[in-house]
Amino acid sequence: MISITKLYQIALTGPNCLEQLESLGIPISIDDFGTGYSCLSSLKNLPIRRLKIDQSFVKGIPYDTNDCAIAAAILALAQKLNLQVTAEGIETYEQADFLGNLGCDELQGYLLSKPVDAEQIPYLLRKLPDRLIFLKS
Repeated sequence: MISITKLYQIALTGPNCLEQLESLGIPISIDDFGTGYSCLSSLKNLPIRRLKIDQSFVKGIPYDTNDCAIAAAILALAQKLNLQVTAEGIETYEQADFLGNLGCDELQGYLLSKPVDAEQIPYLLRKLPDRLIFLKS
């Protein structure tokens, strides 16, 4: 994952640098979208494939109407631009349900798993269907 600040630094090093990375199979994502230096012009001018909604906009879902509105707007914009979306900081079933119903592509957070060592990933993947059963109801 490349931060938006680093993304702009790379973009300034050469006119086709990001396109070259993409041609090598390295998709470009904007992490912590909506904070810091991320801006709408990056969606237009850079070869972006994925947005990651910052956890500061996820934390209050579904009770904070501003967080709900911002997350919904980011998802709607991303869908219109054919971008994938990952929501960071998912800690509750309600957050997962709200974002899933809006078409969020990926959820990331402690609800699914705390960070684990690489050796634990196969075990985590085997247990994942049990953790996701709530999303099917």
